[in-house]
Amino acid sequence: MSTLPVIAAVDGSDDGQRALEWALAAARRRQAPLRVVHVRQYAPWGQPDVLVAGPPDPTDDHVLEQVRTHLAGRADLPTTEYVALEGAPGAVLPELGSTAQLLVLGSRGRGGFVGLLLGSNGMAAARDADCPVVVVPRPGRQVPDAPPVEPGPRVVVGLHVDSPDDATVAFAFEEAALRAARVQVVAAYTWPDPTWAVPGDFAPATLDQDAVEGETRNLADGFVAPHRERHPDLQVDLHVPPGHAAGHLVAASKDAELLVVGRHRRRLLAPARMIGSVTQAVLLHAASPVAVVPPTATEE
Repeated sequence: MSTLPVIAAVDGSDDGQRALEWALAAARRRQAPLRVVHVRQYAPWGQPDVLVAGPPDPTDDHVLEQVRTHLAGRADLPTTEYVALEGAPGAVLPELGSTAQLLVLGSRGRGGFVGLLLGSNGMAAARDADCPVVVVPRPGRQVPDAPPVEPGPRVVVGLHVDSPDDATVAFAFEEAALRAARVQVVAAYTWPDPTWAVPGDFAPATLDQDAVEGETRNLADGFVAPHRERHPDLQVDLHVPPGHAAGHLVAASKDAELLVVGRHRRRLLAPARMIGSVTQAVLLHAASPVAVVPPTATEE
């Protein structure tokens, strides 16, 4: 197992508390240390109109003290470090990814606008961190039209056969192995296929849907095959539905242990890191925790 820590971002909110519990369980499964981080955005010494002798004692943090009290006496508590940092969380949190195997935070924290499904800090971390980022949603999210699934622990992963991401699928299989869960691969294909005819008009689709579905399944099977070989004990379910991937992934998130999606690779004409529309949709609407996996350095 990696010796890099699992980082839990806390801020004293219920969302941060849920992130802490998720990160604690992840650290136990990975036999990794746990690092609890609180980023103080509005520290007095950081305000230009306040005269102070220097930065405060980093151990003087009431949020971290609350966490220490909350975790005191827990059985099988991994090696735990408490870190107080200063700065804008949206900038500081992504930087922590370079020294972590996993960064976990809640969907929203203190100071977030009422009604937002995902705070700016979570979006920034998912977009910019160098390690996988897990966003833990608030309980009670409703998922309409969720199809019936076989009971038992399940890790869902989105696969785009036109641009497959090995790092994302590998993370999903490894997480499923840690949880003794099955893997549900969702490889959606666009249908009907919009064929451009004249400006403002679309010609009817001429492709055979069965052929498109069969080709998508063959491509997905081929890409998943090496991961099956590395994890022969895992049950793998391949789902190849027509339509937009985001809707199918959100529906599959109901009662799932984790939903795994990738982050956009950098492009020649778009070199900045980006979150694609599918990833953004599942972060906003999935009922389960969502892991956003960055591409490997060679892929990016």
